[in-house]
Amino acid sequence: MAQYVYGKNVVRQILTDATRARKVWISVNDPEIERLCKERHVPLQFTDKKTITKMAASDKHQGVIAEIVPYQTYTVAELTQGVSGGSNVLVMLDGIEDPHNLGAILRTCDCVGAAGVIYKKDNAVGLTPAAAKTSAGAIDTVKCAEVTNLVRTCEELKKQGWWIIGADMAGQDYRSLKYDMNVVLVIGSEGKGISRLLKENCDYLVKIPMKGRISSLNASVSAAVLLYGIDAIRFPL
Repeated sequence: MAQYVYGKNVVRQILTDATRARKVWISVNDPEIERLCKERHVPLQFTDKKTITKMAASDKHQGVIAEIVPYQTYTVAELTQGVSGGSNVLVMLDGIEDPHNLGAILRTCDCVGAAGVIYKKDNAVGLTPAAAKTSAGAIDTVKCAEVTNLVRTCEELKKQGWWIIGADMAGQDYRSLKYDMNVVLVIGSEGKGISRLLKENCDYLVKIPMKGRISSLNASVSAAVLLYGIDAIRFPL
């Protein structure tokens, strides 16, 4: 089954690797994409906006879509390979269903240099075109691992010296920890949060203080606040 990505930034990122794109369709003038296709010997077809909208099943394509080699996923061992010291972060996603949240989390992970993202194979969003579009190319730079059981994965990571820290409103202020260890930051689903068994396997639960009337942030915003907060605590100016 063909896999597509759309959006100018995503397609440009794909075209930086000559082996990823199989064909590009475009309905707008974009000299950079045209140049990259020529340099990478990727077939380029000019078409109309309606055709691209139908192929993308979305109107957020910015006039460009590409058929690609399916996204690579990794094992958890590959994510942790070569990790040393106590200043690394993995992000674990529990039941994230919105591809835009996943894409935004990948983008933040790239920006902070996280070691990778772990998510469930079933009942959660995967590396979809919508996630790719929102990630602005980070879907190609952040290693992702699909696993069948998050709790078992946490147990294995604990044996390797990783600490499991879950984002939960019942937890302590995230600023109260030093994060001087390898961290797996667990982000729960948009509606239900972290599942009970996974929460029980967390070493710490942390929350983002809320001063207004809204009691929660969405998953991608929470991940961004916590990832940058952890980074600031570890490496203060």
